[in-house]
Amino acid sequence: MSMIRDLRAVVRPSRVSLRKDGGTYDATRSPGAATAVVDCAVYRDGRRIETETALTPHEAVRLVRRDGGFVWIGLHEPTEAEFSGIASEFGLHPLAVEDAVQAHQRPKLERYDDSLFTVFKTIHYVEHDQLDANSEVVESGEVMCFTGRDFFITVRHGGQGSLRALRHRLQDDPELLAKGPSAVLHAIADHVVDGYIAVADAVQDDIDEVETEVFSPGRKGAPRGSDAGRIYQLKREVLEFKRAVSPLLRPMQLLSERPMRLIDPDIQKYFRDVADHLARVQEQVLGFDELLNSILQANLAQASVAQNEDMRKITSWAAIIAVPTMVCGVYGMNFDHMPELHWRYGYPVILGFTVVVCLGIHRTLKRNGWL
Repeated sequence: MSMIRDLRAVVRPSRVSLRKDGGTYDATRSPGAATAVVDCAVYRDGRRIETETALTPHEAVRLVRRDGGFVWIGLHEPTEAEFSGIASEFGLHPLAVEDAVQAHQRPKLERYDDSLFTVFKTIHYVEHDQLDANSEVVESGEVMCFTGRDFFITVRHGGQGSLRALRHRLQDDPELLAKGPSAVLHAIADHVVDGYIAVADAVQDDIDEVETEVFSPGRKGAPRGSDAGRIYQLKREVLEFKRAVSPLLRPMQLLSERPMRLIDPDIQKYFRDVADHLARVQEQVLGFDELLNSILQANLAQASVAQNEDMRKITSWAAIIAVPTMVCGVYGMNFDHMPELHWRYGYPVILGFTVVVCLGIHRTLKRNGWL
């Protein structure tokens, strides 16, 4: 158990960086690269076998089958032609190969005869100075893992979610790598879920900011409806987050609870910890969705109240203007025989009466909160 005791410290030494310039997200295949293979290495007794030149997958397979150990091949967005040779070399199932090449799969765990096929969705928080209705909050990618008795293959899609730093950390702990491909699978699962936790904390800050601004009294300068647009955008980003988190919970529970030939028993118990962290993130994401619904409803209620106040003000001024309109309408008929038409004080009396009535209506409406 000593070789497993520090497992959490090895695969999770620190929180995942949220910035694109952090070490976790800057390693992607060069557009001019001739191959999709990012790294190919053979591990024996937990240590990487050093060679004079970079190993090809075919050479790595021959080395493993001759001397033992396992091979870890990392690929980034391979084409069908690039992946077909590796797939045939390891006898990967055609359906899993098709999913790995085409991407856009939901998180899942599939068992084939001699391998496990696992799909993880990676989530990266997009830094922004000001959250608006067009801000992108999260970016998603995919990591597909093929786990066999003597091989481990990762296929990444998207410009973030590099596993290079994780590979280096695992290589620094040969006792852990000696457990074989299942140790790498656990490390990747833990790495992905740690990314979820970091993104959830950042999204929580955005939601708190929007909530504070929505309920801030007397906030001026923001156009009406801008808060609703930001809330709706956050809901869309949270929905993408939920699509990555929720389907993964069942595969993690299977890996932690059901005995599998390809999963080392000493490693399996640590999948339970990953499943617990994932369940916590799922609860947090579901809470985000409910909270954003409440904030959106409150924002719409505030807009309705503001519209009602506007209508009350318009109605109040219309009532005030109705008095001089009525008086002027009556005396504007210009009949010679109207009562008091030729009265010397009629004009000032009518003006004074109109002003007094208008001021009285204005005062009454203001006292009742209509103005």
